[in-house]
Amino acid sequence: MSNVFRDREILAAAQAKGPVATLGAYFRLSGPGWLQSAITLGGGSLAGALYLGMAGGCTLLWVQLLAITCGVIMLSAISYITLSTGKRPYAAMNEYVNPVLGTAWITATILANMIFILPQFSLAYDALETNLMPAAVDGSRGSQLIVSAILLVLALGVVLLSLKPGWMSKLFDALLKLIVGAVVVCFVMAVVQLFLQGKITWEVFQGLIPDLASWGKPAPAIADLMVSEDVSGAARSFWESQVVGFKQEKMIASAAAAVGINMTFLLPYSMLARGWDKTFRGLARWDLITGMAIPFVVVTSCIVITTAYGFHGQADEKMLSDDAAVIAQSGFYATVAGVVEKRLVKEGNAQPLEAFEIDYDPTAKLTDDQKIALAEKRADAAAKKKQYLSGLIAKMPKDERKIAVALAKPNGNQLAKSLEPLLGAKLANLVFGIGTLGMAFSTIIILMLINGFALGEIFNNYNSPLWRIVGAVSAGAVGFCWVFLWVGASKTYLAIVAGTFAILLLPIAYFAFLLMINNRDLMGAEKPVGFRMTVWNVLMTLALLIVSIAAYTELNKKIANEATGPMVLGGVITFGLLMLVGFSAKQSRAPQG
Repeated sequence: MSNVFRDREILAAAQAKGPVATLGAYFRLSGPGWLQSAITLGGGSLAGALYLGMAGGCTLLWVQLLAITCGVIMLSAISYITLSTGKRPYAAMNEYVNPVLGTAWITATILANMIFILPQFSLAYDALETNLMPAAVDGSRGSQLIVSAILLVLALGVVLLSLKPGWMSKLFDALLKLIVGAVVVCFVMAVVQLFLQGKITWEVFQGLIPDLASWGKPAPAIADLMVSEDVSGAARSFWESQVVGFKQEKMIASAAAAVGINMTFLLPYSMLARGWDKTFRGLARWDLITGMAIPFVVVTSCIVITTAYGFHGQADEKMLSDDAAVIAQSGFYATVAGVVEKRLVKEGNAQPLEAFEIDYDPTAKLTDDQKIALAEKRADAAAKKKQYLSGLIAKMPKDERKIAVALAKPNGNQLAKSLEPLLGAKLANLVFGIGTLGMAFSTIIILMLINGFALGEIFNNYNSPLWRIVGAVSAGAVGFCWVFLWVGASKTYLAIVAGTFAILLLPIAYFAFLLMINNRDLMGAEKPVGFRMTVWNVLMTLALLIVSIAAYTELNKKIANEATGPMVLGGVITFGLLMLVGFSAKQSRAPQG
């Protein structure tokens, strides 16, 4: 605890000297906020910002700003609760609020770690394959396994640094700050170049003003394409449903990636691990704002702006060609062709596609010659199907093709091309690749760290080096398995899949924190009162309401799905009943306490 006493002395001495010295001490002693930044500036935030820029342009800058604001409110609340009481949040939640909520919180945290770490490995590999080392990283299964193993070993090594007090722990903090700083610089460079060359103006920042009315509407640039005289009424209806659904999915996933439920677990336990108490409450707030919120807003805004400039409402020259063979070479062909297929099915015109389907029994035992013949037959059918769909696309108005590209799931190489006019092909790939790799790798580290805290807390020893290592290795091992669990062409899109799941879990934590800060038995004399309590309740309720609306929207989609609906609905009902039982049990024990 000597480090804690020393830090307390540093704070006291700095506060005696004045605000400037205090700010210097805050920056010197900061840490948990940078941990939060290292995770929030990860694959989910990157993918969310990229797809927001493509689907909504700069008009959706406000989405991640609003999400991080809600997150800072709730993280400030749990840090205040933890530092004021000195109690471990999981145990406090079980004892003073509801054991079902506590169990759900820690279970959801571990699940979120396992889900979110998959796209981090995927995204890191994509950065190496398409931006940084395309000659050495060839996309094969063997290459994926080798790179993933190296990432896992390096991440585990950095996690081990955090377990040792003294200079090794300081080195861990310094590495995180360096990674986060590099990420910020990489993406800010691109926007600065856009401004200097007059490609964008300060008007883009009007998108930071929340516009909730835009939820069910296409972005203005896409809406303008839809009202083109070349786009028929039936086509307009189809495109509007596709674009709006795509945009809503990205908005929800982006909000979930800003502050995940596992981040709500990391903050209080990282503070407890450092020995912080109520003396450090001011530092904690400063740490959250400067270490997490500001870097997050700056980076994600820059990513949205550069992506909007390069892709929103646009299509590459090949996609806009009148030659079907040229269209088939476009990097966005797969997306546009997929939407065209969906449109044909909806309009009842999909019968010609059946001619390209090859019937075969996947369980049948084939000779080597039969396998080769089947592969050749399938390749020939795929080539003919591509030729057919390319011909249909060539007949589509160019405005419709631009709308279809807004639904794309590009890889890192395509996304880096938006920076080529500004930085050149080589530097654009380098800047985008380094930023992406840094975001993904730092998040891998922190997810492994969180899992160690969570696993240790389940066994009532959250700071045990053994459990922290076991938890870190188990999360890293799941992330390593992305090679077998995700084979999509766009590895960045896995982060969106993870984000849509994570938003369903977040209200659990927010609701529990609201109950905790209002619990007098837990907070004692440190419970806010009067105007301060009113402010806390208003802000926390608003944050809870916002994430609950997003979760409800996503939950409705899951319930409406015939495949997942009954299971999801049953899970929600079961959890609701268990939570009521937990509250009832707590109330029945209250008089005896």
